[in-house]
Amino acid sequence: MFCLSLRDTARLRPLEIWHAEEFAAHLDRAREHIRPWVGAGFVTDDVDGARATLRRYAERQAADGARLYGIWLDGALVGGVMFVDFNTALGSCEIGCWLEPAAEGRGLVTEACRTLLEWAFTSRGMHRAEWHCRADNERSSAVAKRLGMTLEGVRREHWPYGGTRHDKQIWAILAPEWRTHRQ
Repeated sequence: MFCLSLRDTARLRPLEIWHAEEFAAHLDRAREHIRPWVGAGFVTDDVDGARATLRRYAERQAADGARLYGIWLDGALVGGVMFVDFNTALGSCEIGCWLEPAAEGRGLVTEACRTLLEWAFTSRGMHRAEWHCRADNERSSAVAKRLGMTLEGVRREHWPYGGTRHDKQIWAILAPEWRTHRQ
């Protein structure tokens, strides 16, 4: 297992099935904050649901697909980043994130996503990475911009939440752009 330093006392490492209780406790702190912005299947309500989410990602990672990583701050799980989709045949992936309120504003998500993008482009040879977010999620759009991504389009009224349909932004960066951006 690896554990990468993001900054100060923040660490990035795989979020695995054996973290189910810690993940469930984290979701108790983050649930209502992240619910409008992430997929409904991700925001579970108990340890069994947390375990099922972690198992789903573990199975997808075993098939060289999606991956899930936690962000720990001062030893506590406060959020994470993931490859929502990871398709080596197409050379394309999608990254995503979530964070509880107490950990916001520290640059943790941006730094963790940089780590994922660097690995995807450099180690795995991906050509394209995408970022999807609700158009009214300014914090998420700001991360995409900091990562050097380009807003490619908007899917109108694509994201249902709370009885309302929201626009969804599609951001992306290509491998040559990443090599230029990271320097």
